[in-house]
Amino acid sequence: MSARLIIVGPPGAGKGTQAGRIASSFGIPAISTGDIFRKNVSEGTPLGQRAKAIMDAGEYVPDDLTNELVRDRLAEPDASEGFLLDGYPRTPAQVEYLDGLLAEHGTGIDAVVQLVADQDALVGRLLNRAAEQGRADDNEQTIRRRQQVYQEQTAPLVAVYQQRGLVVDVDGLGGVDEVGDRIAAALSARGLAASV
Repeated sequence: MSARLIIVGPPGAGKGTQAGRIASSFGIPAISTGDIFRKNVSEGTPLGQRAKAIMDAGEYVPDDLTNELVRDRLAEPDASEGFLLDGYPRTPAQVEYLDGLLAEHGTGIDAVVQLVADQDALVGRLLNRAAEQGRADDNEQTIRRRQQVYQEQTAPLVAVYQQRGLVVDVDGLGGVDEVGDRIAAALSARGLAASV
């Protein structure tokens, strides 16, 4: 069964781990905009060269270039039956662009998986990870700032999808399998059953 999904969640909620699990259970590609940028830059594509110049200058890649990269990726054969987007859309303009892009193919987003978790628990999780991995730059102040930025940037987008009734909130705290099972159950309840 095809599924066109988006996953969102604050830093430390295990979004990357769960994105891979969801994608493999549905037999669809997990598409991370960060990965797309890195791939295009490493392959020296025209889009990659434009993105690299912007990133090297320390700037955010503008919506039009991000949209172009996503459009190209969604046009690849493995995404024809569905996909899971991670890190996109990030702005209201990107939501609008994605709506138009999918409408051209007579489709739309089926669900937005939002991993939710207590902020203090996530901060604790990230501080533990930082200590284990020797990341001195990941202090509590930095981690809390990243959480705040996530909320500021993502809340308006989630609100758009909530108005459309597409958001499924899943508790992101617990073991990887436990959270994965919650996601599968939440999607299944919406008629989106994994294919494998």
